[in-house]
Amino acid sequence: MKIRYDQDADILLFSLRDEPPVDAIEEPGGIILSYGEDGEPISVEILNASIRHLIQPGEVSVTLQTSEMSRSLRV
Repeated sequence: MKIRYDQDADILLFSLRDEPPVDAIEEPGGIILSYGEDGEPISVEILNASIRHLIQPGEVSVTLQTSEMSRSLRV
């Protein structure tokens, strides 16, 4: 999974798989779900992420959880 934040567009993007979408649905509240050819989700976009207080421009903190350990990264 890849997590990206586009500060200019204020979009937080979770890419679940590396493939182009064939369909996308915008949910109420500015959430866009994109789907691959197999009908499974490939990405989730959250519009206006900083306005929703999901991210603070200039600081991104991500916690990765695995079965062995948890790591926190600051970008």
